Amino acid sequence: MNVILYPPKDQYPLLLKRPHKDAKDLAATVADILSEVKRGGDKAVKHYELLFDKVELSSLEVTTEEIEDSANLISAELKEAIHLAHANITRFHEAQRMNPVSVETTTGVHCWQKSVAIESVGLYVPGGNAPLFSTVLMLATPARIAGCKDIVLCSPPNCEGKLHPAILYAAKISGVNRLFKCGGVQAIGAMAFGTETVPKVSKIFGPGNQFVTCAKQQVSMTDVAIDMPAGPSEVAIIADETCHPNYVAADMLSQAEHGMDSQSILFTNSEKVAKEVLEEVEKQLAALPRKNMAQASLEHSRIIVLRDIQEAFDICNEYAPEHLILAMDDAMEWADKVVNAGSVFLGHYSCESAGDYASGTNHTLPTSGYAKAYSGVNLDSFCRKITFQHLTSQGIQSIGRAVEVMAEAESLDAHRNAMTLRMNN
Repeated sequence: MNVILYPPKDQYPLLLKRPHKDAKDLAATVADILSEVKRGGDKAVKHYELLFDKVELSSLEVTTEEIEDSANLISAELKEAIHLAHANITRFHEAQRMNPVSVETTTGVHCWQKSVAIESVGLYVPGGNAPLFSTVLMLATPARIAGCKDIVLCSPPNCEGKLHPAILYAAKISGVNRLFKCGGVQAIGAMAFGTETVPKVSKIFGPGNQFVTCAKQQVSMTDVAIDMPAGPSEVAIIADETCHPNYVAADMLSQAEHGMDSQSILFTNSEKVAKEVLEEVEKQLAALPRKNMAQASLEHSRIIVLRDIQEAFDICNEYAPEHLILAMDDAMEWADKVVNAGSVFLGHYSCESAGDYASGTNHTLPTSGYAKAYSGVNLDSFCRKITFQHLTSQGIQSIGRAVEVMAEAESLDAHRNAMTLRMNN
């Protein structure tokens, strides 16, 4: 992991570059797989499961028996932890319910808005490097709270053709209706197009690698809505000399172990902090079971020393990280300086792991700089806002002439006539 000292601003774009596969090759590969799934349905999905996940499936859908058995296949302690996390996630997302908006904009014109749940949603839960049962909680819980009727989940199976029991257990308690054993691009295609077994959904949620992200973007152009282009995980940390270097190192490694294309960046105003964190990273890395994965990630991670903390915030806002940790005594005082980030963790004890699992906030967040324009998943992600208006005869007189004038100016005579007829009646 490189340490960069006091870079000039014209070097920022290069320093903030994320690891990516060649987009041209990636897009073509994804398009081919999606085309095969659209044409071949279940058969194509099973083919790609054999090709990529090395498992031959007789059926894609998880059985009721498999779901019920999951409770017996994980420890009581893990079940307790899942229930605690589910309770906190529920509490935070239930608090996001918005009161209906209703207003009389002018005399005789009444406008209102209501929130309506998306009827069918598809949840993608990665499972290649680790069984991310926490993502089940993060996606299915707000979907249930929002009132989504059909909640479909896809996740890649293991070599025995099964989903991890923790994924099944989390799905059961959080309200998933149907579960399927498929991952990657083929899973995205199955939910976008529908197959003989997998139902077509209206919106797809969930993180994934660059192939999954690319697949979501491609199907969103014609077939289905998506939450966001969520790709490889990343963390940025802003730390001053009040930080705990061992904490900072642990936070960097917690992202690095997600995958080889994950990224961790430390912004600091202290060369001392940079040196101590680097030493801690090397020390803690040696003890990690996923050492090789984390090591590969660290090759495109870095520590950047800036002249002051304000400069650290300036460059971090340009990076727009998925996760941002403020490892500082006065983190709360600096919080308003954050402009672009998916989720922010304030102070020495707010480790990113807390948000990943059990604090209550959602961990499905914008990556790859999309935090400049996208929010993380929240209750509104599973809803549509429908507007209504009711005009009386008095309302027609209130706004009618303005509508006529504006329609005439746009040369839309039928629009004008629709109003004129009512004004004269």
